Amino acid sequence: MSLPSRLPLVLACLAVFLSSAAMTEPPAPSTRAYSNVLTPIKNPRPILADHPEFFAPIIEQAHFEAAPLVVDPDADLHVRAWRFSYNARGIIEMPNHLKAAETAVIMVHPWGIDDGQGWNTPEPAGVADFCTKEKNHLAARHTREIIRPFINSLRGRVAAVLYSLPGGKDSIRRKLYRSFTHKPTNEDRRQGALELKQKLKGFRYTGQPLPTKLTLSTRKPVVDYFRQFPGLDAGARYNNDGFWKLPIPVTADVDVHPDDVVIYDVEGYGPLKQFLAKNGVRHILLTGYATDMCFCETTAGYRNLSKDFNVFLVGDASLATFPSNTSPRHAVNAAISFAALNQLVTQVSWVKLDKTTK
Repeated sequence: MSLPSRLPLVLACLAVFLSSAAMTEPPAPSTRAYSNVLTPIKNPRPILADHPEFFAPIIEQAHFEAAPLVVDPDADLHVRAWRFSYNARGIIEMPNHLKAAETAVIMVHPWGIDDGQGWNTPEPAGVADFCTKEKNHLAARHTREIIRPFINSLRGRVAAVLYSLPGGKDSIRRKLYRSFTHKPTNEDRRQGALELKQKLKGFRYTGQPLPTKLTLSTRKPVVDYFRQFPGLDAGARYNNDGFWKLPIPVTADVDVHPDDVVIYDVEGYGPLKQFLAKNGVRHILLTGYATDMCFCETTAGYRNLSKDFNVFLVGDASLATFPSNTSPRHAVNAAISFAALNQLVTQVSWVKLDKTTK
């Protein structure tokens, strides 16, 4: 067959190929032109001022109102948020309108330490979480008074509630908590609770005391001093060997429901990203501890999540570590203020659900 005679057949095959390719290629992402016009806000009120015991309010001279960033069709979850820009020379506030069914609430590292479950700060010099029993109890009260009611108010409307914990999916926590791939039965949970109690109760929460004598050189005594007596040593010396291998439970100060999911840090960010995407999640309300450490850097920290999701840091539902202070209020202010350079920050009272119609 000559080329001219074959031309109609070639064109027909090409049309079929192009049509098939068009059907299999993913649709191009939709975009919109965003008007980044900033309108000064007269007499701006302090931000994150609802819980001054835990959070020193954000006070800045210049505030601006911006257009909404997230505008979902059929939005039923409204989240006012802010960020800071040195170039804009102030705080930029904007409303956002989300679909609750496409939103997840994540609590980073709700460690069940010194909460009656059996995982206790070792004596006389051990450290865990906020590093003293008194500070751990303060954080627990923050969880009970602020984070617990916040999560409970959203559960059932949002796509998922998740908690992240250190370590991997050991045999005990596998019985206690739902994960990305497994959901325990009621009997599993009952058995897991018994095994957890037995495991934690069986550990010896006693480490070595502080050293009473150090060996210092005459030339570099300061270097030698801190090398032998650092400000934080959470290893076997003070915590006893095996402390960090125990199955760390979710704190008793939140209500873990059977459908809530536990994220295990050792699994990495990939499975978390896949789970959220599979469940249609686009938005994250991030809570938990500690603002300056795990909340930022771990598997479910905002550095990971903000690469793929619309993340809102719930500022007053987090606490920073606060060495040298009896209160976290200034430490969490500083940590959130710094994060706000490249993250959106909200607060519990700025997250509002539409009422359901019966």
